[in-house]
Amino acid sequence: MPLSEDEQRILHEIERSFYEHDPAFAKGVSETTLYRHAGRSAKWAFLGLMAGFVLLIVSFASNRFIGFFAFLLMLVCALSLERNFRKMGKAGWAELSQTVRERGFPNVLGDTRDKLGKRFKRDDQP
Repeated sequence: MPLSEDEQRILHEIERSFYEHDPAFAKGVSETTLYRHAGRSAKWAFLGLMAGFVLLIVSFASNRFIGFFAFLLMLVCALSLERNFRKMGKAGWAELSQTVRERGFPNVLGDTRDKLGKRFKRDDQP
């Protein structure tokens, strides 16, 4: 059922006032899609999966409790990764692969790599 002209006018006024009062939030909302959100979540799940794998390899022989925790971390991250890939679907995969082709694989992580580097950077280095 299409909107009447009066309803469309009211909707445009609300949209215009929304952009005027908070342009940064309006820009963020207009640029964020389900694919981008699922891709971001999949990226974090993949990093968690790799961290769990490294923790499992390092600790399983010495401490089985930490190894079991690492396995559970990997399991949860793998399930989250699968769920986000299902959310993305075919269209999301196409958008993700296009982004990888345009920006290159090392740059796909975006500023996440820089943030992690700054967080774990030692202060005692010259």
